[in-house]
Amino acid sequence: MSQPFPFSAIVGQEAMKQAMVLTAIDPAIGGVLVFGDRGTGKSTAVRALAALLPEIVAVEGCPVNSARPEDVPDWVGARPTRMIKRPTPVIDLPLGATEDRVVGALDIERALSRGEKAFEPGLLARANRGYLYIDEVNLLEDHIVDLLLDVAQSGENVVEREGLSIRHPARFVLVGSGNPEEGELRPQLLDRFGLSVEVTSPRDVATRVEVMRRRDGYESDNAAFMKKWRSKDTQLRKAILTARAGLPNLKTPGAVLHDCASLCIALGSDGLRGELTLLRAARAQAAFEGAETVTRAHLKSVAASALSHRLRRDPLDEAGSGARVARILAETLP
Repeated sequence: MSQPFPFSAIVGQEAMKQAMVLTAIDPAIGGVLVFGDRGTGKSTAVRALAALLPEIVAVEGCPVNSARPEDVPDWVGARPTRMIKRPTPVIDLPLGATEDRVVGALDIERALSRGEKAFEPGLLARANRGYLYIDEVNLLEDHIVDLLLDVAQSGENVVEREGLSIRHPARFVLVGSGNPEEGELRPQLLDRFGLSVEVTSPRDVATRVEVMRRRDGYESDNAAFMKKWRSKDTQLRKAILTARAGLPNLKTPGAVLHDCASLCIALGSDGLRGELTLLRAARAQAAFEGAETVTRAHLKSVAASALSHRLRRDPLDEAGSGARVARILAETLP
């Protein structure tokens, strides 16, 4: 089964699917963090998203997926010019990855065989204009976390070592998944994720039965199953492209900006990243629905995923951050 499980066939987990679709519409939202129990479809959704996303136009042979020949970095050598369509890159960052593998390093083979100092691109180069996926992100080593923070902030990867001085664009959507029982995420990295959702195991028999039925169909008769769901995935892909095209023309009333600020003040979220992310997510949701104007309803639909991970901890509140957002949302934006 070389094809990933169809995105549209994932049962339930609506908050997770919504968050991933919104980042596909507007990558500037800043990525998705998915925390939850094992076996709840976190990694399945990421693989499915990769197959769902529209293709990108890139320079053939360019290691950083440049959109134009003139953008190909100088260190590439022979500058390719042919344009091709290719799947949106979705790159896995393994927990045990070394810094050299992530950022890139000296090409040892060329150095030994030809005596040349050449750059061997890393995972960040391959992820440019795509997605970087980290499973068990809360177990990532601290020095890799610091590295990712720097690159996520600047959108550029800088490598200075062994006499090399290399720069290349590294703009990607960060997708992380993990189990909160295995450790917490550093606040600095947590804040870099635009949206955060919690997934849980379904509690009703009917949902669990449907999960088993679809998975069995995927494994036992893959061709028929993929054909059944292909049209829905195609419709969703077209909806994402339509939303991308409509995003620049959306109207954002001043009242919506006021709602964003009022909600974040009421929640006590630190900094201004919460307001900015909330607004971007609401605009993406409005574009996905085909609306011409962002409304309070759009804000409400994305508030939990945009703000729940930005709240200060309250040891006296056992309801959880998502419930706190819902409660204060009802009070602030009735």
